[in-house]
Amino acid sequence: MVARATRGRTARPRTAAEVRNSSTMVWLARAGLAARGVMYVLIGIIAVQIAVTGSRQQADRTGAIRLVAHTPFGLVLLWLLVVGFAGMTLWRLAEAIWGASGPDGQKAATRLASLARAVLYGFVTYGILEYALGIGQPTSSDKQSRDLTATALHHPGGQEIVGIAGAVTIIAGLVTMYRAYQRSFLKHLNLATARPATRKAVTRLGQVGGIARGVVFATVGVFLIVAAWDASPRQAKGIDSALRALAHTPLGPWLLAVVALGLVIFGVYSWCESRWHAV
Repeated sequence: MVARATRGRTARPRTAAEVRNSSTMVWLARAGLAARGVMYVLIGIIAVQIAVTGSRQQADRTGAIRLVAHTPFGLVLLWLLVVGFAGMTLWRLAEAIWGASGPDGQKAATRLASLARAVLYGFVTYGILEYALGIGQPTSSDKQSRDLTATALHHPGGQEIVGIAGAVTIIAGLVTMYRAYQRSFLKHLNLATARPATRKAVTRLGQVGGIARGVVFATVGVFLIVAAWDASPRQAKGIDSALRALAHTPLGPWLLAVVALGLVIFGVYSWCESRWHAV
């Protein structure tokens, strides 16, 4: 009888809340946020080097991965990034299926956003995995942007599609900046037990880092609009070229340096999220 009861309890389907709050899901989420932090810190550091020294390193995910690979423990670190981004992928996928934590977690828009993030981080995970296994090279964000733009432009209505994609990217960047300024990210953090100084520091990191991230998104979107207008895939830019373009504005390398430091700050904020994000 006891054995039957035990089997019955074991077979009971887990609720969405139990899945979200499971120790496995919490670990996956925190590993993913930590890996994202590493990626942004490295991209920001490379961008700072570009602003100061004119470095030719790529200030995007490809450059960050290569930078990691050339460290003394490069292969180990690459595999840690694979695990981290795989965790991020599974966490976002779980949110798409069972809903996220928070008052808006069950909304269709929230689930679709989680699904989109799961797909994005799935590609990131696959790219790093290929490189760690030595069976592929990471593709630069510039090449990815040009290739996708070229594919779209070869189809009827391609210019409109690229133009819409650019407009959406610009809007996403502006919304990211606005939400960062409004401190909307705080609703996803459990900072109730943190000291006031810690809460203030995390808030500032999220604001500055989020605004810098939004600037990069918006800049990429502007180049997509230009690519659509000229019907030229070569005008499309990834993160690396978008960042370099900031150095050619009237503010010069100073603007690039400020945004680059903001990306480093966003990476540090991601580590704070890894500690305090409500999962």
